[in-house]
Amino acid sequence: MKLESFPKGVQLAVHAAQEKKAGAITVIDLSGLGAFTEYFVICTGFSTPQVQAICTEVEEQLYKHAQRSPEHREGQRSAEWALLDFGGFVVHVFSEQARRYYDLERLWRSAPKLEIPDSPESLGHDSVHRRSSRDPEHFSGEAVS
Repeated sequence: MKLESFPKGVQLAVHAAQEKKAGAITVIDLSGLGAFTEYFVICTGFSTPQVQAICTEVEEQLYKHAQRSPEHREGQRSAEWALLDFGGFVVHVFSEQARRYYDLERLWRSAPKLEIPDSPESLGHDSVHRRSSRDPEHFSGEAVS
């Protein structure tokens, strides 16, 4: 499974987060699980300004390229966790500490996951891969390199 197989909005959110150097970007596919949304895009910002910059870039890119604005926002002024709800997908931008604490990957461990390499040059190659809870190298909450 590749990033290109996801809806345009999810792809745009991932690319926007990469533009602002977000770490450990992960897409969780919640479709088919009866969840309130189809996808989570989760990433890490390493400072308050970076968390805010990631959110701003995601909003700007989604509006510019897909004429979409978030239906709901939470915590954007916070350094710990910001949420942008676009309906079909939700973008979570965490500080490192908050990401370890909330550990959404563990909470939704039965869902397929795509971990995006931190280097943007790798995007679109076979280094983007699918993870599941049955994979012994399942994401542990630490940055993926």
